[in-house]
Order: sequence, then C-alpha cells, then structure tokens
Amino acid sequence: MTGTPGGAPPSVPADSVVYAIGDIHGETAKLDRLHAMIRADAGGRAAERRIAVYLGDYVDRGPDSAGVVDRLIADTLPGFERVFLMGNHEEFLLHFLEAAGSMSAWFHNGGIRTLESYDVDPRGHDSWMADPRELRDEFRSRLPPAHLGFFEALDLYRIEGDYLFVHAGLRPGRTLEDQSRADLLWIREAFLHSKADHGHIVVHGHTPCEAVEIRSNRIGIDTGAVYGGPLTALVLEGATRDFLQT
Repeated sequence: MTGTPGGAPPSVPADSVVYAIGDIHGETAKLDRLHAMIRADAGGRAAERRIAVYLGDYVDRGPDSAGVVDRLIADTLPGFERVFLMGNHEEFLLHFLEAAGSMSAWFHNGGIRTLESYDVDPRGHDSWMADPRELRDEFRSRLPPAHLGFFEALDLYRIEGDYLFVHAGLRPGRTLEDQSRADLLWIREAFLHSKADHGHIVVHGHTPCEAVEIRSNRIGIDTGAVYGGPLTALVLEGATRDFLQT
C-alpha cells in the first residue's frame, strides 16, 4: 500500500487488535471453534481494545444459518467490540422479505437452506414456485425479531487504521464516498485483478479461495468454509498480521 507516512507498513490503531472473520455460510460448528480460538488468542495479547469484524455472508448454503445468527447476536466474545458487515447473501434475504418476487436468485444461491434452518419447508407450499408470497409470509412469521433487526442493522464497511473491511471489494478509481452498494457487496474481477492503491489495504470475503490471498492492496479471507475449507480469521495488531483457521 502506498500513502502510509514515511513508507511505514500498514497498521491498525495502537493498543488495538482486530480479528476479521470470513464468510461463515451457516457453518455453526466452525464458527464455534473459531470463536474459541479467538478468545484464547486474545487472552495472550496486551491490546486493550479488541475488535471482531465479520465480513458478511452468515447465511445460505450451509446447514445452520439460524444457528449462526444466534451465535452472532449472543455475547460469544465478551469484552470485544463487534462489527457486522452485510454480504450479498444477507441482501438476498432482505430482498425476499421485501419483495417475494426476488426468490429465484436467492434460492439458486442457497436460500432454501436458510429457510429450512428456520423450520420453513418450501415443499409444504404447493404453489410457491408460481406465487412465493405465502412462503415469504411464513418465513417472516418464523424469523425472530432479533434476527430481523440484526440483518437490517448490518454495515457496509469499516475502517481501522490503514485497513478497510468490506464484503466484496471496491471499484478501482472511485473514492470511498462514490462506491456503489452493489460493488461493495458484489464486485469481483474488476477489484480482484486490480493493482490500484485503494487508499487502504482492503480486507474482504465474497470470493472463495483455497488459501488466504495476500496482495499489495487487498487480503481475501473467504477460504470456502461451506465447501469444506477452513473458516479464517485475519488477526491484526500494530503492523503485524496473523491468521487463525479452524
């Protein structure tokens, strides 16, 4: 990254340790193990301020989306400041609640697994393919108010020191203020292949990879937990970087 004073390596604020957690996708068991690893790791650090930044995609594809949200709402990391970012899959879910006609894209991307985790069975609705409103209404009735509030309160990005955390990435050549919501949640190739200086090191998920991707301008930490890979946390303290993986 260019632009750090005196060419110093990128860092997070003093006396802070940041844990960035990649895409969870309903993998409750892996999240439980990673939380245990984070608690143990933080116990060995002197930083007074502890922040956990979750990069979105908590739901869909995996077996227990509802359980993941339960964990995130609960105080599973006592003493931590927790930041929850929106992923494109949470946007799918909210769009389905707002306009059931958006069902097709969500279901094609694992939304049925989310419904099932909330005890909603599409097969119990004979007409759901033609008219999904009844299915949407049942999902809405079974979604706990605390879960809906969680989804509606998700942020789009977070900045800590020289790092910017976002679900998908940034559109190269645009200021942060000019980024579109769609790019923050969905962008891939134009961001992934760019060597542009984004003003921060961008920590992102969204695009699964077999191992953590570290580039000069970005760090990708979606290591495909829902596809059999590990769930990854990037650990930032001062100018150091470490990784925890299930």
